[in-house]
Amino acid sequence: MSKSNVLYRVQFICHNERYEVYVREVSQGQLFGFIEIANFVWDAHTALIVDPSHEKLKSEFADVSRTMVPMHHVLRIDQVRKQGAARITELGNKVTPFPSPIYTKKP
Repeated sequence: MSKSNVLYRVQFICHNERYEVYVREVSQGQLFGFIEIANFVWDAHTALIVDPSHEKLKSEFADVSRTMVPMHHVLRIDQVRKQGAARITELGNKVTPFPSPIYTKKP
């Protein structure tokens, strides 16, 4: 696989949802503690069935060339051969975020 055709599936948590996106670039961001992802790859839907979570992701990242994801929100990064569908999955209340002094609630 040539360097320009490398494809990554990145899964991360955002607003109590699991985002799964496909990108061409993944690197350690210039901001400490962030993973930088860029060159988003979207499906060209040819079927009549349209996935609303895919459309939500496309509109959310429409004008974004690069985004920084906090390192502790990344679930996994896989180098893949084939692109799948980008999607958003509801996590529910069974996932507890990693404790952080930044996000603790004050009484």
